[in-house]
Amino acid sequence: MKKNIFTSILAGIAAVSMMGAFAGCSDPNKDSESKKSEAETTTAAQEADTTAAADTESGDAAAEDQSLQKVLDDKKLVLGLDASFPPMGFTDESNEIVGFDIDVAQEVCDRMGVELVKTPINWDTKEEDLNVGKIDCIWNGMSINPARAEAMNLSEPYMKNEMIFVVPADSDIKSMDDLTGKTIGVQTGSTAQEILEAADLYADITESPLEDNVTALNQMELGFSDAVFLDSVVANYLITSHNKDYVILDGNLEAEEYAIGFRKNDQALRDEVQKQLSEMKADGKLGEISEKWFGSDITTVK
Repeated sequence: MKKNIFTSILAGIAAVSMMGAFAGCSDPNKDSESKKSEAETTTAAQEADTTAAADTESGDAAAEDQSLQKVLDDKKLVLGLDASFPPMGFTDESNEIVGFDIDVAQEVCDRMGVELVKTPINWDTKEEDLNVGKIDCIWNGMSINPARAEAMNLSEPYMKNEMIFVVPADSDIKSMDDLTGKTIGVQTGSTAQEILEAADLYADITESPLEDNVTALNQMELGFSDAVFLDSVVANYLITSHNKDYVILDGNLEAEEYAIGFRKNDQALRDEVQKQLSEMKADGKLGEISEKWFGSDITTVK
């Protein structure tokens, strides 16, 4: 009798212990799913916050971009250029700044209802002039390169160009192979200078950096250099329109494309100018200006 009572007591204690154990422990799979659900909820919330923040920043950036509105309010577009870069932009005999880029920019401004202000700048510090607000854009046969694409908001390319060597017609230099040991003039701060200095032949020539292409060509005529490395657009224009006794050597070091440069955040102004160029291409006005300066439409605007 006592044994049966004792056995019953032990059984009761065991039952209570097992119930406590089950109550104190949970299904590991269920815990894992719960934690996973909590993590997913947290991640989703974080992603939502990130997206919302990005949208807010994007909206703020768009709201802050008053570049186009400022030009419209001021009723003027200030164009920065090297005024010694024919035929893109240069000073003529009457001391007027003229050129292909000038004519195109004037048409764009007419269509926008603003005045075109032509401002000569130092080509070597053009990015600084742009960023401090001295000018609204750089529009002067400016070649596209990675550094400029990083520093500025560039338009789509509007013209192709090649970097070539020019020599006097009576020079003993007949090919690029003959440039060894010669003095080459080049515009300082230009992509021509960058390309020349990166070329294999650079180690075998003497570079003569000068302020602009016209000065470099004049120095060559005076015998201070043997050749000039510059844009084919400039060389061809001077030879055909000014009857210069120059010869362009066969071959080139690199092909380029021209673009207009705006401040990095001035997307609205950049897009408006691009829109006007596309419309000018479509209605034939851009081709008309190109034919005036080059004899045919050599623009690449889409």
